[in-house]
Amino acid sequence: MSICSRCVLPDTFPGISFDDQGVCNYCRNMPVPDSDEKQAYRKKFEDLLENRRTSDSFDVLLAYSGGKDSTYTLYLLTKKFNLKVLAFVFDNGFISEQAMKNIKHMTDTLGAACTVFRPPFHLMQKVFGLAAGHDIYSPKTLDRASSICTTCIGMVKAMILKTALAYGIPLVAYGWSPGQAPIASAVMQTNPRLQRISQRTVRDPLVQAVGNELSPFFLSDDELAIDQSRWPVNIHPLAFTDYDEDEILKKIKAIGWVKPEDTDPNSTNCLLNALANYLHRQRFSFHPYAWEIAGIVRSGSMDREEGLHKVCQDEDMTMVRYAADMLGIDIPG
Repeated sequence: MSICSRCVLPDTFPGISFDDQGVCNYCRNMPVPDSDEKQAYRKKFEDLLENRRTSDSFDVLLAYSGGKDSTYTLYLLTKKFNLKVLAFVFDNGFISEQAMKNIKHMTDTLGAACTVFRPPFHLMQKVFGLAAGHDIYSPKTLDRASSICTTCIGMVKAMILKTALAYGIPLVAYGWSPGQAPIASAVMQTNPRLQRISQRTVRDPLVQAVGNELSPFFLSDDELAIDQSRWPVNIHPLAFTDYDEDEILKKIKAIGWVKPEDTDPNSTNCLLNALANYLHRQRFSFHPYAWEIAGIVRSGSMDREEGLHKVCQDEDMTMVRYAADMLGIDIPG
């Protein structure tokens, strides 16, 4: 297997090509934000806060997994920007016990309110089992995440929006790393049109396969008809913040966050991730985190050797089998 000499994308990644120096077309064509661009987006964010802070509601609804990136985002929102935060935890039935302890401790320590939303486990078994074994999404959708993660985050995004609209919360925050989402989306107004497109990508295949019991976990036609002026603005502060994984871990550990020992190297909260990664690699021959890690390496926030270690090592089969048994599915390969 050939791997880009600058990032970590392999020759199995869709649409990739290499020049004479072994540099991939994504490295050649994708701009990396410099300090001036980051500063401009930070200013845009700070200006937004001047207009969106509220006196009678929470300022921001944070999609909070208890992992390192969303925990550091919680720290920034509460301590650096002094926002009233409601942390929204989507309990998919596979959150590490230590991650749950982190969620309780960190929201208490950082002064954030917290709500935990847990669908019936049999329903999550059904949707994750479906995502694990069937082609329900387009291949393009799976370039940047596994089928299982695409299913989970699709439900999270929809429930986050439903909650923000119901409570009149003006900002929705995510702890995306710089490799997960471009800086251009660091401050972005949500709207019904974009949500309809998003729901066609994830909700429609799931509802068609599983049934209408999934419909309440996505936006209804009435919710999609809510006036544009009431829709929140999406933010992900890590896009315009200096991102250093070691420094992030040092900061959050200093205030009581503890790294789980039962998750795979690319997750600090989810017991399902090892299986999701394993199945994706079996099917597509590239790691589902390759795109994210490549972006972080490209930005200079992670050295290439560390990135290669994250996307090239095999999954712990004990973790893989545990999640497969929980879903009641067989492991291929």
